[in-house]
Parts: sequence; C-alpha cells; structure tokens
Amino acid sequence: MKIAVLGTGTVGRTMASAFGKLGHEVTVGTRDPSSTMARTDPDAMGNPPYSAWAREHPEVALAAFAEAARGAELVVNATSGASSITALEAAGADNLAGKILLDIANPLDFSRGMPPSMFVKDTDSLAEQIQRSFPTVRVVKALNTMTAALMVDPELVSGGDSTTFVSGDDQPAKKTVTELLSALGHRDIIDLGDITTARGTEMLLPIWLRLMGALGTPMFNFKIVR
Repeated sequence: MKIAVLGTGTVGRTMASAFGKLGHEVTVGTRDPSSTMARTDPDAMGNPPYSAWAREHPEVALAAFAEAARGAELVVNATSGASSITALEAAGADNLAGKILLDIANPLDFSRGMPPSMFVKDTDSLAEQIQRSFPTVRVVKALNTMTAALMVDPELVSGGDSTTFVSGDDQPAKKTVTELLSALGHRDIIDLGDITTARGTEMLLPIWLRLMGALGTPMFNFKIVR
C-alpha cells in the first residue's frame, strides 16, 4: 500500500519506519522538504535532525504535504494537533478525497506549559473537526492513547497485552486500519463506534499525561479488562 505520513516528528518517523518495514511504500509529508532537510539542530523533543534520520531510512521518501497525499492510498496524520487542520489544508482536499485518514494527533494546548490542556473536548474532538473540514475523507481515529514506540511495537510492555481503540464513520476504512494495527502487533482492538467516540480516546490524554508523570515513563498502555 502507498502510505503518506504527514509529520516529521517522533510519531511521524516511528510510523513511517514501521510501515516501511511491513513492505508499504512510504512517503513522509512536510511543509517544505528543503527546509526540513536543511535543519541541523535537534527538534523540540531532542530528536536528531530529520536529515540524519533520513540517511538511516533511505526507503522512506520525503515530499511536500500535497505531493505526499496525492500519491497515497492511505494518509496518516502525525502532525501536532494544533497544526493538523492547517497541514491537511496544505495537503489539499482534492488529494485527500475518498482516502482513509488515520488520525493519531491529539488536541493538546501547550500555551500554558506542562501539563498541556486540551483545546477541544467533551462536546467535540479533533477527529470530528477534521471530518467536518474534509467531509469526503474517511477519518479513523486510532493509536493516540499511547507513546509512539508502543504504536508500532505493543510487545514492549506486558507482552503486548494492551488495548487499542478505533473510531470512525466508515466501516471499510476502520477495517483497513484494524488490519494495519494487527500487522503492527495489536491484538485487542476495540471499535468504539462512529467518529464522535474519538472524544473519549482524546480525553484519555489528561490521565495519560499524569500517569507518565507518576510512573516516570511513557512506556505503559491501557488495558480494558472484561
């Protein structure tokens, strides 16, 4: 499958590498490829510049948002939540039309420092905002309740005995995403229902952030015991 991963940060790099290892044709999308490759300093999370990562992953292409989305069958939104709509607008509604959009982003507001608040919650979600802004896109919310390493390798904690959620209005799109999640090693995948259920998984972030502080690590996951 041809997959575009929008975003060059930790989540974007992690997802791009994992999908590449699974045999998919992966292109990372960024606002300005030349500027992205020209950076020499670590990013805000302390990651090495993208150019260093790209040298270690020659199988992953880099392109502007629009070019990456145009050639993809499935698009992954791995941008920061605050910039997701803008990035998808740069990708272009026509380039996204009819395609599955796996939305991993969270609506976190860091303007007042840590821990961040949420700029949308309770009666709406970032996933719903994306779906309203791009009505012909088949948005599926998933993987936003865990750190990037566990998104692609759930076996890193408790032998993979953890839970992953999917939300979306399009059942075939959710089936495709569920198959991708299974290929990444996720075994307990719960379909919560339509796109409005993404409010629930996005609102897990406040407790997730406080758990990270209490545990001193992001290497944990949720498990629904029934």
